[in-house]
Amino acid sequence: MSTESQSSGGGDFTSNLGKIYAIYTGGFFAFIVLIAILEQLGVPNQILGYMFVGFTILVYAFIGIISRTMQVSEYYVAGRKVPAFYNGMATGADWMSAASFIGMAGTLFLLGYDGLAFVLGWTGGYVLVAVLIAPFLRKFGCYTVPDFLAARYGGNAARMMGVIVLLACSFTYVVAQIFGTGLIAQRFLGLDFTVAVYAGLAGILVCSMLGGMRAVTWTQVAQYIVLIVAYLIPVIILSATKFGLPIPQLTYGIALEQITALEQGFVKSGLATEAFVAAKAHVTPFTSYSPANFFALILCLMVGTASLPHVLMRYFTTPSVREARVSVAWSLLFIFLLYFTAPAYAAFSKLEVYQTLIGKNIADLPQWVYTYGKLGLVNICGKAAASVDAVKTACGALAGHAGVVRLQDFGINTDVVVIATPEIGGMPYVIAGLVAAGGLAAALSTADGLLLAIANALSHDVYYKMVDPNASTKRRLYVSRVFLVIVGLLAAWTASQRPADILAMVAWAFSLAAGGLFPALVLGVWWKRTTSQGAVAGMIAGFVVTLGYLLLSRYFPGYGVAYFGMSSLLNPITGAPVVDLVKTMAAPDAMQGWVTGAHAMASKVGWFNINNISAAIFGLPVGFGVMIVVSLMTKPPSEEMQRFIEEVRKPRGKTMMEEKTA
Repeated sequence: MSTESQSSGGGDFTSNLGKIYAIYTGGFFAFIVLIAILEQLGVPNQILGYMFVGFTILVYAFIGIISRTMQVSEYYVAGRKVPAFYNGMATGADWMSAASFIGMAGTLFLLGYDGLAFVLGWTGGYVLVAVLIAPFLRKFGCYTVPDFLAARYGGNAARMMGVIVLLACSFTYVVAQIFGTGLIAQRFLGLDFTVAVYAGLAGILVCSMLGGMRAVTWTQVAQYIVLIVAYLIPVIILSATKFGLPIPQLTYGIALEQITALEQGFVKSGLATEAFVAAKAHVTPFTSYSPANFFALILCLMVGTASLPHVLMRYFTTPSVREARVSVAWSLLFIFLLYFTAPAYAAFSKLEVYQTLIGKNIADLPQWVYTYGKLGLVNICGKAAASVDAVKTACGALAGHAGVVRLQDFGINTDVVVIATPEIGGMPYVIAGLVAAGGLAAALSTADGLLLAIANALSHDVYYKMVDPNASTKRRLYVSRVFLVIVGLLAAWTASQRPADILAMVAWAFSLAAGGLFPALVLGVWWKRTTSQGAVAGMIAGFVVTLGYLLLSRYFPGYGVAYFGMSSLLNPITGAPVVDLVKTMAAPDAMQGWVTGAHAMASKVGWFNINNISAAIFGLPVGFGVMIVVSLMTKPPSEEMQRFIEEVRKPRGKTMMEEKTA
């Protein structure tokens, strides 16, 4: 695939996508079989881990290198040549970050029914994308979300506000992805965490730096195939093993029945207290979130998903408005495959823990407990399960402990449930390595999209549109690549410091995007009376109210906001207490496990008893209200702009703003 052939119209590559990715998928399955054979021949697990991770990263790097380009439209929007099916697959990979891949099932493991708020919110957001935003932004013909805001509202005020919200949403998000690559590499490659973080950054940059959106698109398609295969295989094996049917979505209900029966059995046999089971029952609703918080979280995640710039920019790459709309449908399907499986994954993992660990003598625990206990990610009796002696000491210190693992004795970090499930289920290492490769693919794909969104906004919206409008194509792409490297290095350095607040702020990305961007995006398309002054005022108001609530509730509890300390903050994507992942890796004793997680989620409230994670519930109405009021008080947009907006709403027709391609 040469640069020239791609630049001239897609060449043989885009006309043979089905064949190319079919060969790639077949090769990947062959590689899995090869690793399984090598495992049976006695090749050490660490070498197999290096092979899994190394092979997949080399493939991604190869795609990134051969997709290099020096054309602006190719770099920013993949030349607008990506078919809907493949753009949907790339969007699925872009969206399903390490947090979704690794943390979704862990969230459901910990929260049970209440964890469905994340599934409903994130998938529901794509309905809003399809109906309200994506096709119309595609018809506008812009490169970035701030570019749309500037074109719709005129001037650079709206553009700059869009850039500010984009940076606020995307930076902490990309730090979390790089953190995820470090965590996976540390576990499966035995690398020092800091080294693993920068190695992950190198893999991210080689996928995106030379080819921009074109390279990222075709890499993300390959990454989606890896991550969805890696996610489905373990739970399919568990379903087939336990119930004889390799369709976990159909056997999920039986697993839930068995979990409920086991929980009641633990109470009767003294392996769990009735109060603990009542607080953590897997199928009981509203044990962690009140109904108000449950539905507020769904709303904020839906609206936030529909506002995240790195998600919306994927729909700028399709050949037409119709393809953009179809692309959203494909995106929803590909995301649904994972999210529909996540509840089953959590149920089978919990069932396996209940059947193989609870009630077991503390001197005879399986090896996986100590593997993750040494990392501070599994605790028994309130202490990290780093060794047999550590577990005996911790449980022996509890008055009246019977020497067996009770339900309330066990705690697991939600971010390792997916990674650990193959080992919990006694599967061969090839499956564990496959899951690691899938988690890495999820982290890399999302990090690529986020870094590109940030770099494109800085190079196109700030540098080209506001600093040097006469910059040549070569200089524009050079500046974009420089920003890509600088932002990547800054994010990697931040991740290497293991800052606890970063994981808390990832959840804020959804509320900040919702409060700062959603009203301007929706009203920009659907209310032609919206003025530039109204849009800027509304964006500022919604963003400031949302950010203010987040900061007040987190750092200044004395200003009228209830506050419950560090342990009350959730890892926003996984739903786990923020304290558990970062702090426990540095100080295992800090991990409080299952019990603290339940207490934290129940007590984390602010104004009107609304959780911190749902801050947009305040910013959204303020943003809409201010935007409408100020627009009505100011001069209407020109007749030309109003006709332009009416034309944008039509489902057919050419791109409204044709950009220069040279």
